[in-house]
Amino acid sequence: MEYFALVVCFIVSLIMTPFVKKLAIRVGAVDQPNARKIHKNVMPRLGGLAIILSSLLGIVLFMPEPTTAWPIISGAIIITAVGVLDDLLELPAKVKLSGQVLAAIVSVAGGIQIEFITIPFGEKIEFDYLVSIPLTIIWIVGVTNAINLIDGLDGLAAGVSSIALLTISGMAISMGSTFVAIVGLIVLGSTLGFLFYNFHPAKIFMGDTGALFLGYMISVLAVVGLFKNVTIFSLIVPIIILGVPLLDTTFAIVRRMLKRQPLATADKFHLHHCLINLGYSHRQTVILIYAMSGYFSIAAIIFTRATLWGSTLVIVGLLITIELIVEVTGLIGENYRPVLRFMQGTKLKK
Repeated sequence: MEYFALVVCFIVSLIMTPFVKKLAIRVGAVDQPNARKIHKNVMPRLGGLAIILSSLLGIVLFMPEPTTAWPIISGAIIITAVGVLDDLLELPAKVKLSGQVLAAIVSVAGGIQIEFITIPFGEKIEFDYLVSIPLTIIWIVGVTNAINLIDGLDGLAAGVSSIALLTISGMAISMGSTFVAIVGLIVLGSTLGFLFYNFHPAKIFMGDTGALFLGYMISVLAVVGLFKNVTIFSLIVPIIILGVPLLDTTFAIVRRMLKRQPLATADKFHLHHCLINLGYSHRQTVILIYAMSGYFSIAAIIFTRATLWGSTLVIVGLLITIELIVEVTGLIGENYRPVLRFMQGTKLKK
């Protein structure tokens, strides 16, 4: 059933995307090139509508657990409305954020909540609603924005999201979480169908319509499937899976705080910008970030199956990797290179 749903939604999205492209051009939902953007030509956006329609059709056709599905669908409709309006009208940042919070609140009201996390030795930390509700809202809004911010190159957000969805769905299957597995594969199939047209050189962009929807769906699936099921450090596993977009967002916030700029200020120092500045081509940059996302996903899978000491080694390895990525790419700044300087100093002494 799960794999049939994936194939059906892939085909539906593949067929639907060209029609959405024509619609985007007709209604004027196009992305104009500017100094901050990589693309040089006017591009139709709103492509995420194909992902959304295909996903919603799949959820309705293969409706797993209606009581869980409807709160997620309700939030998805709100987040879709925000994305479509932004692609058409370019909404102010505060309005977009308000829409994301509203979608998260609707999901939380329907029972999608981080009610507890697990820690080593099988211990469980339970949250009352005063902690659970704001924590879940922050998680949903944070992941939604992280996917949106990484949507800067052809196929980047769609590919990174696909890797995350594949990992979450695979874990859900192994844990017997049918709902998360089916919905995850439905959204994965829809995203891959769109990616056929979105990979470099892209014929259409997903726009905020697609990026916000994917971020929202990944965040709620993580709440339903990972926070409540993984036995060791349930809080860490979804963070590892989403390591690339979450780190890119975190360091974007750090950069703006160091420069004393508003958090909504746009810049050209995201991970994909930094890799292009290092001389990588558009396609090479996207594939490199795919590889990073795959690395984090594999680490998450190993983490869930390892002993406590094994899990600790995974975390140490990830922290070293993150530090090297930050220093090599200049995510915080070109002058921040303590580990690389130390390594160079050690070589000189030898």
